[in-house]
This record gives sequence, C-alpha cells and structure tokens, in this order.
Amino acid sequence: MASADLNTMDSSPAEAFAASRWTRGNFFFPTRIVVSPQRVIRTKSRLFGSNEESIPISKVASVHISTGVFWAEIVIESTGGTDPITSHGHRKTDAQRIRDLIETYQSQAR
Repeated sequence: MASADLNTMDSSPAEAFAASRWTRGNFFFPTRIVVSPQRVIRTKSRLFGSNEESIPISKVASVHISTGVFWAEIVIESTGGTDPITSHGHRKTDAQRIRDLIETYQSQAR
C-alpha cells in the first residue's frame, strides 16, 4: 500500500505506511507506521483494540532496513534504551521513505 498524507492535530504533515497484507501477520490487520516531524508511531490493530508504540524523532538513534526479494523489514532504534520499533512486510521504497523522512526531520530539528 502506498504512503498517504495525513494531518496531525497541530497541522504538521505526517505520512503513513502500511505493510502488505501478503506478509506474515499482516493479512487481516496490517501494521501501520506513521512518521511526523514529532514522532514515529507503529500501530498493530487486533480484533479487539490495538498495540501502539511511539518514539520521538529526537530520540531515534538509528534506522535499519533489511530487504528481501519483495518486502523489507524496518527497525527503528531509540536512544532511550527502550525496545526498537520493528515492522516487516513493507515495500522497499516505503522503508527507504520512512528512513529519509526520519533523517530529514532530525536534521530540521537541529
């Protein structure tokens, strides 16, 4: 699924990326990653509720992308020592766009 522009409550642009339904664990409820100038949010929906993880852009230490034939896995690590945000089943171009957005927002904050 392609990225889509969203607006957060403070009118800052954000982009959302959904994992492919053809990958493990994403058939009914694909994982979504939203990148905004303030934070990175990973949301995994369930039948009842959802699981959401968030890392402020200023606390992102690194972004790792592991690519396969069709899909990529992205790991976003925090400087705070918390568990990294991990998501698999994204298109390679989406994973690269997530990394580029994070790097752009980090450079603008300095």
